[in-house]
Amino acid sequence: MLYVVAYDIPSNQRRRRVSNLLEGYGKRVQYSVFECVLTASKYNELRKRMKLQVNLQEDSIRFYPLSSHTWNQVEAWGVGQPIAETPRSIVI
Repeated sequence: MLYVVAYDIPSNQRRRRVSNLLEGYGKRVQYSVFECVLTASKYNELRKRMKLQVNLQEDSIRFYPLSSHTWNQVEAWGVGQPIAETPRSIVI
């Protein structure tokens, strides 16, 4: 499944750690937005690791799941990376 992960983090140090973490799971499409194609287990792993990096009293993290039904409806305008490709198959 495709997840769009967006964040707003005032601390430079925490923002850098979150950015570095997300780079291991997906690709940056805007300054604070990543597209990540993840299995359920990878998504849960990301969430657990993310909780260790953020301060929920100050930071905002949003995970938007996009199913295959809505994925094809996403529009990307202007410059930047194309939308992440749908995985052809998933082996469990």
